[in-house]
Amino acid sequence: MKKIINTPNAPAPIGPYNQAIIVGDCMYISGTIAMDLQSKQLVKCPIKEETKMVMDYLGEILKAGGCTYDNVVKTTIFLNDMNNFVHVNEVYASYFTKDFPARATIQAARLPKDANVEISVEAKLF
Repeated sequence: MKKIINTPNAPAPIGPYNQAIIVGDCMYISGTIAMDLQSKQLVKCPIKEETKMVMDYLGEILKAGGCTYDNVVKTTIFLNDMNNFVHVNEVYASYFTKDFPARATIQAARLPKDANVEISVEAKLF
């Protein structure tokens, strides 16, 4: 059985997918970007602010699924420019208090709505 997770506190899907799915004791969160919740447009701001918005949205989705950042076991970060790695990494690291998750960081030619950063998360329910 799978449980669908969607919260109004994070951007609604812009395609045929859900914000997150729980299967067994695992939660899979779709790639999330810094979209304005009302207009569904990308928020144009410096990379650190964009990353903070994404991480805050991911936190809301985790919460809706009964998790916190302590439950995260794997993340995937997509960047439109690997030169932003240091800035994204600085913001990203501030959301974890211990035991960082496994992670992949990939430069992509283009992200949805021309975002600079998109992050997806996998979490284990305790």
